[in-house]
Amino acid sequence: MRKELLPGEQVLTITRQQPRALFFPVLVLILLPAVAGYASAWIAKGNPQRLAPFITSAWTPWLMGACLGLAAFAILAYSVKRFLRWRSLRYILTSRRIIAKHGMLRRGDWQVPLMSVRNVGIQQSLLQRTLHSGNISLDTGHSGMTILADVPEVGKFRSFIIDALEDLPRDGVLEGEVLPDFEELPWEVREGGRDER
Repeated sequence: MRKELLPGEQVLTITRQQPRALFFPVLVLILLPAVAGYASAWIAKGNPQRLAPFITSAWTPWLMGACLGLAAFAILAYSVKRFLRWRSLRYILTSRRIIAKHGMLRRGDWQVPLMSVRNVGIQQSLLQRTLHSGNISLDTGHSGMTILADVPEVGKFRSFIIDALEDLPRDGVLEGEVLPDFEELPWEVREGGRDER
């Protein structure tokens, strides 16, 4: 993250979405191996032969393997996928921007300059209120509304944003972004690099 910062910019806080999104993936991760173990024991006792007489005891390893394979596939396709999706999303508040990064193999991000934020609001459902999380809406004026979804400790994060907004320079000029008159720059800094005089 350090190399992606602008000159004079500092990281104030980094957070992820509320981990309540992991409730069902963790539940599946706990219950599915238990169900697969029970089904494997049921198969090992010879119960499939009672249900379908054409199934012989030679099928037992294949049925157990299929049962365990389906459980492993479901865990990878649901629980691990949801965990990786949750883990890959980060909200980063710096002294100049709010950045949301998402994705692991295919990375993406969006950024909102703090200078463009006019209003910071919070929306919470009943469940979010009990978990102290919520959605932060950033009114950026002409470009519309930006939503940070399911931010944990939403009140603290909003106060961090408001503090960062108050610390911005009042004249709208940030260090390292706006240069003085071009003619006042030394020749070494200009494009081309050398004084030809």
